Amino acid sequence: MDIQLFKVSFSQILLLLTKFSLNISVFLIITQLIYKKFNKSREYLFTFGIFNVVIFLICYHLSSSALSIGFSFGLFAIFSILRYRTIPLPAKDMTYFFMSISIAVINSLSALDFSLIELITVNLLAIGSVYTFEYIHKDKELMKYIKYEKINLLKPQFHNELIEDLQNRTGLQINRVEIGRIDFLRDTAEIRIYYKSNNGHYVNEFVEDDDDDD
Repeated sequence: MDIQLFKVSFSQILLLLTKFSLNISVFLIITQLIYKKFNKSREYLFTFGIFNVVIFLICYHLSSSALSIGFSFGLFAIFSILRYRTIPLPAKDMTYFFMSISIAVINSLSALDFSLIELITVNLLAIGSVYTFEYIHKDKELMKYIKYEKINLLKPQFHNELIEDLQNRTGLQINRVEIGRIDFLRDTAEIRIYYKSNNGHYVNEFVEDDDDDD
């Protein structure tokens, strides 16, 4: 066995540990100090962390091997569009998922002539951007689709009763309601309710396929 295979310079190990430490630090800041502050769901933190670490290690290895960096970005693209079939991630969680992968790719594939100060600056820009957009949209209006059966309350004169009934059922402070298709055969209607996010205090939903026959 060639003993050269086991020879790794101290500078290479130091570079790996430095980049990995920076990557984990940035990831923890984004997830623990920003994501958890504005989003009360904790369901996907484990997934974000594992993907961040795995993508970092894979891309770092590929960047130091004979394989091209283009192949590394191809791998990144595959993972970045990955969706779980059982429970699709909500759009906001998918954005953080993409961010966790992007941070890993940036820190692992940075060129050797890319100074540590430049790399830290890029990461700080990512952290600042995430926090800024979260803060700007912390009280944004959210929307839910609901299949509603009390079609008698859809009349304009019963608007206040409709809002009160929906608020009692959902526990949300509803701002407005839009009425969609009404099915008089089944006595149901498709409506959209709009409510404030209240700084992340809402329950994430997942989309299920509608298997009901028309």
